[in-house]
Amino acid sequence: MPDRRTQLLDAALAVVADKGMKGLTHRAVDAAAQLAQGTTSNYFRNRAALVEAVLDRLEQLDGALLQDQGTAGPPRTIEELAGQLAALMLALAGENAALTRARLALSLDRPEAVTAGHFRLVGGLEQALTALGVSDAAARARDLADYGDGVLLHLLTVRRDAPPDAAAIAAAVRRLLAP
Repeated sequence: MPDRRTQLLDAALAVVADKGMKGLTHRAVDAAAQLAQGTTSNYFRNRAALVEAVLDRLEQLDGALLQDQGTAGPPRTIEELAGQLAALMLALAGENAALTRARLALSLDRPEAVTAGHFRLVGGLEQALTALGVSDAAARARDLADYGDGVLLHLLTVRRDAPPDAAAIAAAVRRLLAP
Protein backbone atom coordinates (compact mmCIF):
# COMPACT_ATOMS: atom_id res chain seq x y z
CA MET A 1 0.00 0.00 0.00
CA PRO A 2 1.37 3.42 -0.91
CA ASP A 3 2.19 5.93 1.79
CA ARG A 4 -0.46 8.54 2.59
CA ARG A 5 1.17 11.29 0.50
CA THR A 6 1.32 9.04 -2.56
CA GLN A 7 -2.25 7.92 -1.94
CA LEU A 8 -3.37 11.56 -1.94
CA LEU A 9 -1.44 12.41 -5.09
CA ASP A 10 -2.82 9.40 -6.95
CA ALA A 11 -6.30 10.45 -5.85
CA ALA A 12 -5.56 14.00 -7.04
CA LEU A 13 -4.53 12.65 -10.46
CA ALA A 14 -7.80 10.71 -10.60
CA VAL A 15 -9.72 13.89 -9.78
CA VAL A 16 -7.92 15.83 -12.53
CA ALA A 17 -8.51 12.99 -15.00
CA ASP A 18 -12.20 12.92 -14.16
CA LYS A 19 -13.05 16.57 -13.47
CA GLY A 20 -10.21 18.60 -14.94
CA MET A 21 -8.18 21.20 -13.12
CA LYS A 22 -11.25 23.11 -11.96
CA GLY A 23 -12.31 20.02 -10.03
CA LEU A 24 -8.99 19.75 -8.20
CA THR A 25 -9.74 20.84 -4.64
CA HIS A 26 -8.53 19.58 -1.30
CA ARG A 27 -12.03 18.31 -0.54
CA ALA A 28 -12.29 16.46 -3.85
CA VAL A 29 -8.97 14.74 -3.20
CA ASP A 30 -10.02 13.78 0.33
CA ALA A 31 -13.21 12.27 -1.09
CA ALA A 32 -11.41 10.44 -3.91
CA ALA A 33 -8.88 9.03 -1.47
CA GLN A 34 -11.70 8.14 0.94
CA LEU A 35 -9.99 9.98 3.76
CA ALA A 36 -11.20 12.40 6.37
CA GLN A 37 -11.88 15.94 5.26
CA GLY A 38 -8.80 18.07 5.84
CA THR A 39 -6.27 15.28 5.20
CA THR A 40 -5.09 16.72 1.90
CA SER A 41 -4.66 20.20 3.36
CA ASN A 42 -2.51 18.73 6.14
CA TYR A 43 -0.06 17.49 3.47
CA PHE A 44 -0.46 20.31 0.92
CA ARG A 45 -1.24 23.64 2.58
CA ASN A 46 -2.57 25.34 -0.54
CA ARG A 47 -3.67 24.51 -4.05
CA ALA A 48 -0.36 25.61 -5.57
CA ALA A 49 1.53 23.13 -3.38
CA LEU A 50 -0.95 20.41 -4.32
CA VAL A 51 -0.60 21.12 -8.05
CA GLU A 52 3.22 21.12 -7.84
CA ALA A 53 3.17 17.79 -6.00
CA VAL A 54 0.71 16.35 -8.55
CA LEU A 55 3.04 17.39 -11.38
CA ASP A 56 5.97 15.71 -9.62
CA ARG A 57 3.92 12.54 -9.14
CA LEU A 58 2.87 12.58 -12.80
CA GLU A 59 6.51 12.82 -13.88
CA GLN A 60 7.40 9.93 -11.55
CA LEU A 61 4.60 7.77 -12.97
CA ASP A 62 5.50 8.70 -16.55
CA GLY A 63 9.09 7.64 -15.92
CA ALA A 64 7.97 4.32 -14.50
CA LEU A 65 5.61 3.78 -17.43
CA LEU A 66 8.32 4.49 -20.00
CA GLN A 67 10.65 2.13 -18.19
CA ASP A 68 7.96 -0.58 -18.03
CA GLN A 69 7.18 -0.20 -21.73
CA GLY A 70 10.80 -0.13 -22.78
CA THR A 71 12.93 -3.00 -23.98
CA ALA A 72 16.37 -4.13 -22.91
CA GLY A 73 17.93 -1.47 -25.10
CA PRO A 74 17.32 1.05 -27.82
CA PRO A 75 15.39 -0.09 -30.89
CA ARG A 76 17.56 -1.77 -33.53
CA THR A 77 15.25 -1.07 -36.47
CA ILE A 78 12.54 1.36 -37.54
CA GLU A 79 10.10 -1.56 -37.34
CA GLU A 80 11.04 -2.18 -33.71
CA LEU A 81 10.73 1.52 -32.85
CA ALA A 82 7.32 1.68 -34.55
CA GLY A 83 6.15 -1.31 -32.52
CA GLN A 84 7.43 0.20 -29.27
CA LEU A 85 5.74 3.52 -29.92
CA ALA A 86 2.47 1.82 -30.88
CA ALA A 87 2.58 -0.26 -27.69
CA LEU A 88 3.27 2.85 -25.61
CA MET A 89 0.34 4.72 -27.18
CA LEU A 90 -1.97 1.77 -26.55
CA ALA A 91 -0.84 1.62 -22.92
CA LEU A 92 -1.36 5.38 -22.51
CA ALA A 93 -4.84 5.17 -24.04
CA GLY A 94 -5.75 1.88 -22.35
CA GLU A 95 -4.78 0.91 -18.84
CA ASN A 96 -3.17 4.33 -18.29
CA ALA A 97 -5.94 6.42 -19.86
CA ALA A 98 -6.72 8.24 -16.62
CA LEU A 99 -3.08 9.25 -16.29
CA THR A 100 -3.12 10.49 -19.89
CA ARG A 101 -6.31 12.49 -19.31
CA ALA A 102 -4.75 14.05 -16.23
CA ARG A 103 -1.59 14.88 -18.20
CA LEU A 104 -3.66 16.55 -20.91
CA ALA A 105 -5.64 18.59 -18.37
CA LEU A 106 -2.47 19.64 -16.57
CA SER A 107 -0.74 20.55 -19.83
CA LEU A 108 -3.63 22.81 -20.84
CA ASP A 109 -3.67 24.51 -17.44
CA ARG A 110 0.10 24.62 -16.87
CA PRO A 111 1.88 24.11 -20.21
CA GLU A 112 5.21 25.20 -18.77
CA ALA A 113 5.03 22.44 -16.18
CA VAL A 114 5.01 19.62 -18.73
CA THR A 115 7.56 21.13 -21.10
CA ALA A 116 10.57 19.39 -19.53
CA GLY A 117 8.98 15.96 -19.84
CA HIS A 118 8.03 16.63 -23.44
CA PHE A 119 11.58 17.67 -24.32
CA ARG A 120 12.97 14.56 -22.61
CA LEU A 121 10.66 12.43 -24.75
CA VAL A 122 11.62 14.26 -27.95
CA GLY A 123 15.31 14.04 -27.00
CA GLY A 124 15.04 10.29 -26.46
CA LEU A 125 13.29 9.89 -29.80
CA GLU A 126 15.95 12.01 -31.49
CA GLN A 127 18.72 9.83 -30.03
CA ALA A 128 16.96 6.66 -31.18
CA LEU A 129 16.40 8.06 -34.68
CA THR A 130 20.00 9.26 -34.95
CA ALA A 131 21.24 5.80 -33.92
CA LEU A 132 18.99 4.28 -36.59
CA GLY A 133 20.47 6.60 -39.23
CA VAL A 134 17.26 8.54 -39.84
CA SER A 135 17.90 11.84 -41.59
CA ASP A 136 16.79 15.05 -39.89
CA ALA A 137 16.31 13.17 -36.62
CA ALA A 138 15.42 16.28 -34.59
CA ALA A 139 12.53 17.32 -36.84
CA ARG A 140 11.27 13.76 -37.18
CA ALA A 141 11.39 13.25 -33.41
CA ARG A 142 9.17 16.32 -33.02
CA ASP A 143 6.85 14.95 -35.72
CA LEU A 144 6.59 11.62 -33.89
CA ALA A 145 5.83 13.34 -30.59
CA ASP A 146 3.17 15.48 -32.27
CA TYR A 147 1.66 12.43 -33.96
CA GLY A 148 1.61 10.56 -30.65
CA ASP A 149 -0.13 13.45 -28.90
CA GLY A 150 -2.75 13.55 -31.63
CA VAL A 151 -3.34 9.79 -31.57
CA LEU A 152 -3.74 9.84 -27.80
CA LEU A 153 -6.18 12.72 -27.93
CA HIS A 154 -8.27 10.94 -30.55
CA LEU A 155 -8.14 7.57 -28.78
CA LEU A 156 -9.44 9.25 -25.63
CA THR A 157 -12.08 11.38 -27.34
CA VAL A 158 -13.46 10.90 -30.85
CA ARG A 159 -12.35 7.26 -31.17
CA ARG A 160 -12.87 6.21 -27.56
CA ASP A 161 -15.41 3.53 -28.50
CA ALA A 162 -13.31 2.00 -31.29
CA PRO A 163 -10.65 -0.56 -30.44
CA PRO A 164 -7.17 0.94 -30.98
CA ASP A 165 -5.19 -0.55 -33.84
CA ALA A 166 -1.52 -1.06 -32.97
CA ALA A 167 -0.68 -2.12 -36.52
CA ALA A 168 -2.16 1.09 -37.97
CA ILE A 169 -0.27 3.23 -35.47
CA ALA A 170 3.00 1.40 -36.21
CA ALA A 171 2.39 1.81 -39.96
CA ALA A 172 1.85 5.56 -39.52
CA VAL A 173 5.10 5.80 -37.55
CA ARG A 174 6.92 3.98 -40.34
CA ARG A 175 5.41 6.39 -42.90
CA LEU A 176 6.58 9.37 -40.85
CA LEU A 177 10.09 7.94 -40.88
CA ALA A 178 10.21 6.86 -44.52
CA PRO A 179 13.07 8.37 -46.50
